[in-house]
Amino acid sequence: MFGAGGGTSSYREVEETDVIFLWGANARDNHPIFFHHVLKAIRRGARMFACDPRRTSTAQWADAWLGLHVGTDIALANAMARVIIHAGLANQAFIANATSGFEAYRAAVEQYTLARAERITGVPGEVIERAALAYARADRAVICWTLGITEHHNAVDNVLSLINLALLTGHVGRYGSGLNPLRGQNNVQGGGDMGAIPNRLAGFQDWTKDAAVKAKFDAAWGIDMKAQYGRNLSQMFEGMEHGEVRAVYAIGENPAQSEADQNRAERLLTGLDHLVVQDIFLTRTAELATVVLPASASWCESEGTVTNSERRVQRVRKALEPPPGARDDMWIIAEIAKRLGHDWGQPSAEAVWNEVRSLAPMVAGMSYPRLEREGGLHWPCYDETHPGEQFLHGRLWQQPRGGPAAPFSVVEHDPPVEMPDAEYPFQLTTGRRLDSYNTGVQTGGFTSPLRRGETVDISPEDAASLGVGEGDRVRVSSRRGSVVAPVRVDSSLRAGLVFMTFHHQDQVKTNVLTIDATDPKSGTAEFKACAVRIEPVAAAVTT
Repeated sequence: MFGAGGGTSSYREVEETDVIFLWGANARDNHPIFFHHVLKAIRRGARMFACDPRRTSTAQWADAWLGLHVGTDIALANAMARVIIHAGLANQAFIANATSGFEAYRAAVEQYTLARAERITGVPGEVIERAALAYARADRAVICWTLGITEHHNAVDNVLSLINLALLTGHVGRYGSGLNPLRGQNNVQGGGDMGAIPNRLAGFQDWTKDAAVKAKFDAAWGIDMKAQYGRNLSQMFEGMEHGEVRAVYAIGENPAQSEADQNRAERLLTGLDHLVVQDIFLTRTAELATVVLPASASWCESEGTVTNSERRVQRVRKALEPPPGARDDMWIIAEIAKRLGHDWGQPSAEAVWNEVRSLAPMVAGMSYPRLEREGGLHWPCYDETHPGEQFLHGRLWQQPRGGPAAPFSVVEHDPPVEMPDAEYPFQLTTGRRLDSYNTGVQTGGFTSPLRRGETVDISPEDAASLGVGEGDRVRVSSRRGSVVAPVRVDSSLRAGLVFMTFHHQDQVKTNVLTIDATDPKSGTAEFKACAVRIEPVAAAVTT
């Protein structure tokens, strides 16, 4: 977002804002700790709007539920923008000072009338209008989103449509107003901060466009980096398909079960010349590996830092020794480097962090003693006297503006790649449940009173039309494969929409069904939408 990739607001600001949009985010189930901050806001009078195809447990707390059809987020956002503009609520002073491209954007959203938006999204026009006016009239407002926005073939455009709304109203760059992607684990943000993305180094620095950045890292590492980006995960699998990627080193990742179109993922992984897996469990991917490197559990068996969704960097302290045979990730990587001809010694976690601080200005002021003393700091934090910035992009409100303008982006409604038809009449969307996480590697070994195993959740109307009830087994088939699962009748679903998770891969391989259509800008697969057929098992035909 206008540079470094992170949420613009702190959790404290969420508690004290006036309007909250949870867009494609079932935070009550998937981000329960963050949701406590939302509840504090609601209890002090904030209004919350839930934009989600399912009437989730989060939506039960909402001022209004905007139950849009899967993949229609851009149409909804553009219609809200049109309402705001026609009501004279666009923040013209902010737009003039801080943004570019407004006229093209205004022209583009003009076609998204409430009537058209209602036809596309399924959300009543008066509800769209009420939500738009509440957002625009609020003194402070935040938009939060998760995978319901990003796991689409047009993920980046979906995010841009939300950024447009913030720019239109001036709800960014000041206390209590912002844009916040909620991260799915405690250090997803930290991975990006450290450069675990193909087009940035630590601190979101681009060595291909800034000669000074390249020179700095080249000097520190004693190398001459090529001016080209790496591959994202989807591009790696494309490389495997074409024979360009012949070896893979997977650290803490289970792509054999987490990738869309699971049959394809397993086929490509088993076809590699060499697969190395470094993990704390023997995952399905590890079972396919040439070499398995047993790692430590970083949250309790290692030293280091993590960064959460509010950009707060916090210390992790070792509490336990790893079990026999397991090693710290950093030790393993250093040993591999030694065998490749680069002896890094055995650096401590603090030494590695200090190297990051020396190269990434946004964390330069975060020494271990400061992090210990202050209980964490928000980046950017430029030196050891800097307090850390609670919210980002305050420069947009400076006059004259600090730095470049924030651009509006013209984005258009683009439906899911695979829509229901006569052969596959249902739309499957996927997600998480409160008691489990992703492929179940980290949670499946522990009992939970909430866990019930995998089901295919369908609406009461669809259960009646199919002649099935709670617990009945059905075959769910897509163009890529089929699975058998018990039915759960869920009144939060509209007719035609079904829901499953990836949590119980040993029982139900949900990713056999999902499509690997990907967003060319982010490499994210469209986990949120594919077409399926559902048949009672007795009458089902194996595909």
